[in-house]
Amino acid sequence: MKAMLLERLTSLPQNKSPLALADLPVPAPREGEILIRVTACGVCRTDLDEIEGRTPPPRLPVVLGHQVVGRVEEVGQGARLFEVGDRVGVAWIHATDGTCAFCRSGRENLCPDFKATGRDVNGGYAEYMTVGEDFAHRIPDGLPDAQVAPLLCAGAVGYRSLRLAGLQDGQRLGLTGFGASGHLVLQAARHCFPHSPVFVFARRAEEREHALELGAVWAGDLTDRPPARLHAIIDTTPAWKPIVEALRNLEPGGRLVINAIRKEPADKETLLHLDYASHLWMEKEIRSVANVTRADVRDFLNLAAQAGIQPDVQIFPLEEANRALVELKVGQIRGAKVLSIG
Repeated sequence: MKAMLLERLTSLPQNKSPLALADLPVPAPREGEILIRVTACGVCRTDLDEIEGRTPPPRLPVVLGHQVVGRVEEVGQGARLFEVGDRVGVAWIHATDGTCAFCRSGRENLCPDFKATGRDVNGGYAEYMTVGEDFAHRIPDGLPDAQVAPLLCAGAVGYRSLRLAGLQDGQRLGLTGFGASGHLVLQAARHCFPHSPVFVFARRAEEREHALELGAVWAGDLTDRPPARLHAIIDTTPAWKPIVEALRNLEPGGRLVINAIRKEPADKETLLHLDYASHLWMEKEIRSVANVTRADVRDFLNLAAQAGIQPDVQIFPLEEANRALVELKVGQIRGAKVLSIG
């Protein structure tokens, strides 16, 4: 099978070809697993974190990709949830121990033995992959495979962020950064909180225009001040400066939810300008988002089907995964980037 393989850690965009096209054996499903013939896989900023070593794979080489859509090709012994031909998805959560206190309390995203698709095991930048049937997700009808792919991570983790924001209908929501996750959160927020205006902060004029097209009431640069303070802000950027700016824009008692697996160190010195009185006082809260649960993925897939949430996607063939990654790194973003496979 064809696959795009990460063989060593490197930096983008200095290295414009971090992945190598390889011919690998088709994996065989073990007991309780299914073999998936992959048709689409989303390209995520977390893939950049893996390539550049901020969240490195435990071993190399590895096949990246954790927003995977495809058809069941083969069912392993003892697997009973799916049949050959079923359309399924695989998200960042690939496996957990199922027995720890976090798993037992519905917080499997915090499991100390959390295994990630495309990091701890081979993912979807390939024609085939395997997964335990309990960690595969049945895809609702209605959306093409390429549009489903971003729902599995960008959408699901954005949906988790929206829930953690504790927003009440009518309260003002801010979104910092407007890429794959941001444009899906905005659509979900408009459905779940129809009376809550959404304000978007983004570096590029194209992203701000996109936000207004999707229903934001205001869009400005990362350092602009909105016309009113906000009750909650979801940050989806890889930088530190938006954190400081967001805290300044919160209402007393407001909550900042940071939806990022890592922050790059380039502007970390901006934290030195954090001022208690203007940024943190008056019971403002900061909360991070770690991974997703299977319930997040399945709930968001159902919400997207019911609400008609449609990702804007740019489609690349598998062999052009490097181009998609470099564009993501340098900020050439409108919606989500998706690899079309097979």
